[in-house]
Amino acid sequence: MRAVRGLAVQQNNKNLFKGRQFTAETILWSVRWCLQFPISYRDLEHMFSDRGIQVDHTTLFRWIQAYVPELEKRIRPHPRMGSSSWRVDET
Repeated sequence: MRAVRGLAVQQNNKNLFKGRQFTAETILWSVRWCLQFPISYRDLEHMFSDRGIQVDHTTLFRWIQAYVPELEKRIRPHPRMGSSSWRVDET
């Protein structure tokens, strides 16, 4: 059963990046850098051009808008419920 689930996840990943001009690795790296570091899309465009990949800053913006919700859904599938009770110390 696990192998079947893993296969389904791999097929979903292929469909997620299907029809894109750039590889899934390039897209995921750009999304990761934008989320992890305070970097502008134009700076990221220059970083990619230094590495020989020509990508426009508007394309990077569209990748962020398209892939961040999906990645967040996969990373945090079950958010934990917090307690409804809380207390304040007298310090």
